[in-house]
Amino acid sequence: MSGTARLHPRHPRSFKPLSGVRIVTLALNLPGPAAAARLRTLGAEVSKIEPPGGDPMAQMSPALYRALHKGVPVCTLDLKTAEGEAALQETLQHSDLLLTAFRPAALKRLGLDRRSLAARHPQLSAVFIVGYPGAQAHLPGHDLTFQAEAGLIDSARLPSTLLADMMGALLATEAAMGALLQAKLQGQGARLEIALSDAAGFAAVPRGLGMTAPGQMLGGALPEYGVYTCADGLAAIAALEAHFQRALAQVAQGTTHRSIARWCKSHTVAQLTALAQQHDLPLWAWPT
Repeated sequence: MSGTARLHPRHPRSFKPLSGVRIVTLALNLPGPAAAARLRTLGAEVSKIEPPGGDPMAQMSPALYRALHKGVPVCTLDLKTAEGEAALQETLQHSDLLLTAFRPAALKRLGLDRRSLAARHPQLSAVFIVGYPGAQAHLPGHDLTFQAEAGLIDSARLPSTLLADMMGALLATEAAMGALLQAKLQGQGARLEIALSDAAGFAAVPRGLGMTAPGQMLGGALPEYGVYTCADGLAAIAALEAHFQRALAQVAQGTTHRSIARWCKSHTVAQLTALAQQHDLPLWAWPT
């Protein structure tokens, strides 16, 4: 499965619970477009409005931008002009949900804050993606700073993925579906805030509880749960349950760190992959 294909839910093509729902998104970069793409996969009619300068993601990663906007009509509006604002307000009159990623001051200037939306478009639900929650929503930040605050960065090396952004997209999708459901049940739009700092904090909960700390069960204490060097790469083993541990003990001739390390070192990626399939082991090996 290609990397960009993983952006979308793996549901049957006929599963379209949001069929007929109209969503307008103003959100740029990654979390908002990723949430919009998932909502579209679930059947929603998604349209996007971009500023005259476009979405920075189109320059940062054209491939990702194309994948996120496949089948999404994109139009350009200058919301700083009276004409652009009027066109947006007209669009919102016929929409079910608005998705934004502006800070509160910008939302207020555009007439898109909670109070303004409730007054002008009571039927409209909204999901506001911000950096920090509540009174701190005006503070600047990006994925890197959110991960750092959540304690997910241990060294000067940059994170291997945009965890806060991707987790934020899922939380925004969840909020959108909940808001739409409540609006359908109560006949009035729901307006919800999703903070990317909260998204990073959500992902960091197991770490915060010490589960992955050095010396803990998922931090190296359990030999059957770790990453080992093999003949031509690395192997991740996660034999937590007893039946997996018994299978690993049999094939590796032991379940100490030393015995598992010796077993991995004496096999190639291809050999370990074949053995994992043969013995039903949760193991993933890859070349380095």
